[in-house]
Amino acid sequence: MIPYGSLLVYVTPRGRRHLKRLTAGETWHSNDGALPADQVADLDFGAETRTSLDVPIRVQEATLFDRLQGVKRLTQVIYPKDIAYICLRLGAGPGRTVVEAGCGSGALTMGLSWFCGPTGKVISHEAREEFLRLARRNLEWAGLGQNVDLHNRDIAEGFAAEDADALFLDVRTPWDYLDQAATALRPGATLGFLLPTADQVSRLLLGLEQGQFAETEVCELLLRHWKPVADRLRPEDKMTAHTGFLIFCRRQSRSADFASRRPLGTRERKQEAARLSRLCNDNDPVCLEPTSDGAVCL
Repeated sequence: MIPYGSLLVYVTPRGRRHLKRLTAGETWHSNDGALPADQVADLDFGAETRTSLDVPIRVQEATLFDRLQGVKRLTQVIYPKDIAYICLRLGAGPGRTVVEAGCGSGALTMGLSWFCGPTGKVISHEAREEFLRLARRNLEWAGLGQNVDLHNRDIAEGFAAEDADALFLDVRTPWDYLDQAATALRPGATLGFLLPTADQVSRLLLGLEQGQFAETEVCELLLRHWKPVADRLRPEDKMTAHTGFLIFCRRQSRSADFASRRPLGTRERKQEAARLSRLCNDNDPVCLEPTSDGAVCL
């Protein structure tokens, strides 16, 4: 028996997937015929039934992936392939508090809510009220959001959180908010970013160099499907390639002693010298300078 209120996917023989909520007394109409909700409610997930035109329809439970595909949007949403890795790198899960800024239409917010579960918490910020309203509607439609606090707030004024376990920024100039982010995070917490262009990533890396952040990672995820034909397995003609750069780091105290013990090749020594020179030129409060043996000192 499928309970009323469930989000379902109706799959047609032509491969069309229709995301619908099962509501008592309603009938789903399509080119393949009509399908009453009362008829579907008597089935189990994964069953087949027939429409008024005698067309077979598969009835499946909507997964998080299906919900993300059905999000109403006013903004470009983060792709499911990126959401999955973001949630893993942030450690989103039961009992964890994850802060987000720039929720937009709420796709990542849905993923964080799903992974954090009833005992976790998501604190999301959005400066534009119309986007926040849409994110709230999407969460309610997806049956998620009970563990989400939505704030119509400019993060330049700070985050509505302290000692959070992780934080993700999907904003145009994240380097402007690194101090606020560090204040919202507990020591050792993970900080993540999404940026579309290489120039923005370089600007962010310069900002991270000057703060208490370490273990920085920059990556992009490319997803390629293969045609599921056993005797002629080959890639699909199209793929989901670059959708954005993902950057992750830790809020981490740093010391000259730790840095001096890292093995460096010729190229790495030049890169480290250039980094230290930038820090000194920017009047960093703790100016590190390379010594003759390649170490650094305060």
